[in-house]
Amino acid sequence: MADLATPGHPLRVAIFGSGPTGFYATDHLFKARGATVEVDLYDRLPTPFGLVRGGVAPDHQKIKMVARAYERTAQNPRFRFYGGVEFGADIRLADVMRHYHAVIFSVGAQVDRHLPIPGIELPRSHAATEFVAWYNGHPDYRDREFDLSRESVAVVGVGNVAVDVCRILARSVDELKTTDIADYALEQLAESRVREIHMLGRRGPAQAAFTNPEIRELGKLEGADIRVLEEEAELDPVSAEWVASGQDRAAPLKVKILQQYAAEKRSGKPRTLTVRFLVSPTELIAGPDGGVETVRLVHNELFMDDRGKIRNRAIDRLEDLPASLVFRSVGYRGVPLPDIPFRDDWGVIPSEEGRVLDAPGGEQVTGQYCAGWIKRGPSGVIGTNKPDALETVKSLLADVEAGRHWNPGAPSAEAAERLVRERAPDYFSFADWKKLDAIEVARGKEQGRPRVKFVSVEAMQAAIRPA
Repeated sequence: MADLATPGHPLRVAIFGSGPTGFYATDHLFKARGATVEVDLYDRLPTPFGLVRGGVAPDHQKIKMVARAYERTAQNPRFRFYGGVEFGADIRLADVMRHYHAVIFSVGAQVDRHLPIPGIELPRSHAATEFVAWYNGHPDYRDREFDLSRESVAVVGVGNVAVDVCRILARSVDELKTTDIADYALEQLAESRVREIHMLGRRGPAQAAFTNPEIRELGKLEGADIRVLEEEAELDPVSAEWVASGQDRAAPLKVKILQQYAAEKRSGKPRTLTVRFLVSPTELIAGPDGGVETVRLVHNELFMDDRGKIRNRAIDRLEDLPASLVFRSVGYRGVPLPDIPFRDDWGVIPSEEGRVLDAPGGEQVTGQYCAGWIKRGPSGVIGTNKPDALETVKSLLADVEAGRHWNPGAPSAEAAERLVRERAPDYFSFADWKKLDAIEVARGKEQGRPRVKFVSVEAMQAAIRPA
């Protein structure tokens, strides 16, 4: 790396997005053998950790413990955190190029994929992403409104996010009040009149995207029975052959769990969660008040396509499901960043091994890299982002070794900090976050909860910088 990445001339990297991927990339850079690296980690929100704070369900506290590893990474003296600083608004690409040798974008996939059916925009039809952010206290979503006075709810999708939504809707208030769910969400869920929850999957039980621990947990809810229709739990010939092939080692157990649920009798709990398969919504139908009242479903059959993939196709059978609150959970997609290439059809930054390309299959853009969901799409679990970030970091370091990097005019931590103070004077440092974290945990301890979150940027600012 010539004289770059040495103590006298450290390699400076900006990372935008402080979720798991951003911290994994930071850690990999710090562990690069023979290289001195400085990392400035930026986030649009004042708080770090991305979906660990704002996406992981509040009743899954063990998963959130992964943040302890990120805390250790942040202790490196060559690390700086700039929370409340947005790329493209506060800091532009030209600014980044003036102060860093390279940039990594790890901003995730922030919006839901569209479900193109009639009625999808009716009142009481929502993206699951919004509901998840709402109950987790995300500042951008704290004022969202969800009509929990409705008795029947449909959740479209059978991934882990859909499971989270169903589980939170099905939990009793006693189960929720020991979590770090947002206070306003706890209050509204305590008054919920939801009694029937329907999770809808377009393919069969073997192809469901949720993990086995997630579906098992649904059978242990304090106040809700889980129900699976026997005919939908049975494997069709295509699925039976696929499961027997061993392509998905988790599939046999998944099918066994679901078939056990199908055989069980309901125990009379106040709520029922029904997991459906081989059905797709074709239309949301409005009731007299103009809001969604019915989900029209078409039943499906499965087939193997020419590439060996199991697909679904509609058959001549329709069903009207009463549901006056709908959450669609059919996947996430990224959003474009100013001045950065973007592939709109996939919702990702075009890249090869983490190197940003000017177009799909095009030329490498010097100095620009991406990692995580904005690189590969919304797939995998938190740990999947660790090897993904490593691939990107390896590409970046190899390029630096070959002399392919920016040549910034002011490559110093002090110069970058001066710019941030000028553009976003109320930014959060990691020390600020630690202070806020301690306050939230202390507030939670008083109530027997992991923490009580601040849910607005203004309240966060006031907590650490009282007037």
